[in-house]
Amino acid sequence: MPKHAMTRAGMLGIAMLLSGCITVNLPPGPGPLVETQVSGSGSSKVLMLDLVGIISSSEEHGLYPIPSQVARLKEALTKAAADPDVRSLVLRINTPGGTVTASDVLYHELRLFKQKKKIPIVASIMDVGASGGYYVAMGTDKIVAHPSSVTGSLGVIMLTMNANGLLEKIGVHANAITSGPKKDMGSPFRAMTDEERAIFQSVINGLYERFLTVIKEGRRNLTADEIRKLADGRIYSGEQAKAVGLVDSIGYLDDAIELAKREAGLTDARIVVYQQPGEYRHNIYSRILGQEGNGNFLANFDLMALVRGGTPQFMYLWMP
Repeated sequence: MPKHAMTRAGMLGIAMLLSGCITVNLPPGPGPLVETQVSGSGSSKVLMLDLVGIISSSEEHGLYPIPSQVARLKEALTKAAADPDVRSLVLRINTPGGTVTASDVLYHELRLFKQKKKIPIVASIMDVGASGGYYVAMGTDKIVAHPSSVTGSLGVIMLTMNANGLLEKIGVHANAITSGPKKDMGSPFRAMTDEERAIFQSVINGLYERFLTVIKEGRRNLTADEIRKLADGRIYSGEQAKAVGLVDSIGYLDDAIELAKREAGLTDARIVVYQQPGEYRHNIYSRILGQEGNGNFLANFDLMALVRGGTPQFMYLWMP
């Protein structure tokens, strides 16, 4: 098509849109969670919730803002706490972890829910349930790992960049005017000093000790010394994690659901999920195996934000 014809066609389309001749149906915006039954029968319910992708308290931006994982889980737990028919909960985990604070808040919310609702919670680790994902799992009663799961990576990492050499090559110099010599520690525009590294290490050590304490509270079968030995940052297969006591059993999602029913003393139950308006959840694997569950967890991790001056992040994250 000639260029002038394409221009006329584009202008005509805009004119029709502005005049109301064309109707554009946008997907529904954010709304309250809606319950959907995916299988089972009976009056009692086993609720399945998802923890998928990098754990963060930040909203996702798109056509509509998407609430953070912390906000979504809080909304779901509040809804479940008010439903007397919800008798047990399965938390499907498919995450390499995320920020320290977001992981801790999710763990805290699960603990509060258990204290209020007093129902069994079973974690089902799918592809990955590492670092912050495992931290959150400590708020559950039992952990079932898929036969091909990866878990572990118990510890803390802080990622920062040093772009000083690159900036020198292109003739760019960054100057920071500070109120004290440590105010810009962690800056990507200069090398870190030994003293600054020691300060960061002291913070990481404190967060690591908290991680160990949370594991000790969640895995009564392990001693403090055993946990510390396991928590050197390495990953474990599901079978390896079972052998060292980090998970309770190996099984599929069906097995986790059956365990949740047994723990609640149920023989029959409806398996239900909560969904946002416009979502389609037709079986127990819906959504978890969709776009968010493809294992490409770091696709949206903004590494260059650190170079642009982003604050170094303390993370419970498996990031090979």
